[in-house]
Amino acid sequence: MEEKDLEFFRNLLIQWMEELLDHADETVEGLLDSQENLADPLDRATVESDRIWTLRIRDRESMLIKKIRQSLEDIENGEYGICEDCGEDISIERLKARPVTSFCIRCKTIRESKEKLTEI
Repeated sequence: MEEKDLEFFRNLLIQWMEELLDHADETVEGLLDSQENLADPLDRATVESDRIWTLRIRDRESMLIKKIRQSLEDIENGEYGICEDCGEDISIERLKARPVTSFCIRCKTIRESKEKLTEI
């Protein structure tokens, strides 16, 4: 991969991670600020449901942050954009669609097919 492409993905990943970290900070502040004592059980249930939903989203974002950090590490190590399964280059188009991917489209398709078979 060319250096300009690596720089593009490095900047993209850093920006994405900063946005996710900002969301995480907002969530913590929101959870700390909303220590309400609601008398109505339905109101309490709604607030709790919203909190659980927000935490579930942040959990997914946390996993994404780990993938972003791994991708940034791969860029530094010269391993970014190389499929973990076959060792071939991952296409730029695929990386633009999913910058944290570690599999080329062919290997990812094969993996998903195998996953579907094990679900049956």
